[in-house]
Amino acid sequence: MAHDNALSPTPVCDRMRSTGNWNPDWESFATLDAQWTEKFMAMGVAPMVSGVLDAKTVEFLAIAVDASCTHMYGPGVRRHIRKALELGATKEEINAVLQCVSVLGIHTMSLGAPILLEEIAAHAERNGATVG
Repeated sequence: MAHDNALSPTPVCDRMRSTGNWNPDWESFATLDAQWTEKFMAMGVAPMVSGVLDAKTVEFLAIAVDASCTHMYGPGVRRHIRKALELGATKEEINAVLQCVSVLGIHTMSLGAPILLEEIAAHAERNGATVG
């Protein structure tokens, strides 16, 4: 539903929809509780629209969030890469952002590998074998 943002109870969500920054997956919770969604989105975009960071840095952060292993939102990655390029970002800068955020996945090994080693040792001990 389109609203005049001056009169709309959800101006942030309406703007996100009109600028192509709305994820269609958000529509279900916006339908369930439009005011909660509005507050959530307003909180989320506040640092991005505050003017504290330049536009290219904002796009780099958006790429990092959308490409992170906890988010993995391809349409957002594409939209923010496109915008970063329009703002003068180089492929090297964008690649560096992706490389930085890729280390988030290392925590899988940081958590899992020591546990695996402990469990291998415990299993061997229970079964009278040596770990090798």
